[in-house]
Amino acid sequence: METQEAQAVIKDLVQITNDRISAFEKVEGQIWESYPDIKSEYDKMISHTKIMKNELINILRENENQSSEDSSSVLGNLHSTWIDIKSAFNIDSVNSTLESVISEEESAYKTYEKALQDDGFSAETKSVLADHLYHLKQSHKQFTEILAYSKKK
Repeated sequence: METQEAQAVIKDLVQITNDRISAFEKVEGQIWESYPDIKSEYDKMISHTKIMKNELINILRENENQSSEDSSSVLGNLHSTWIDIKSAFNIDSVNSTLESVISEEESAYKTYEKALQDDGFSAETKSVLADHLYHLKQSHKQFTEILAYSKKK
């Protein structure tokens, strides 16, 4: 069972995951026009991101009987970096789009790293978050490789 503060962090991670899904949808058409050969890998990333969201929501539901009061300071602290990156999202060219996605993925995994330092999570939740962190870093790496490939053309 998570503390109220940990629950607030999970809610923040759900929002970040929703933002990632929205960002992926924004870049989808632009990227695939230039790189149709990587679409299947991208589809896997989107699918896994949706699974991550469901896992976070399940954690929240399991702890729903706890007080629903949120800790706004935790939400504010963890989300501030993400908001800065999100507001900079700009789709002018394929490379700038990829750079924005890479920045967002980096911000997301850094937020997960910070969240994992919280002692208010159960061992099961920490395991889920660690798995999410792994996949976020993989996504970041894949987009970085796509960008490097696009710059070689």
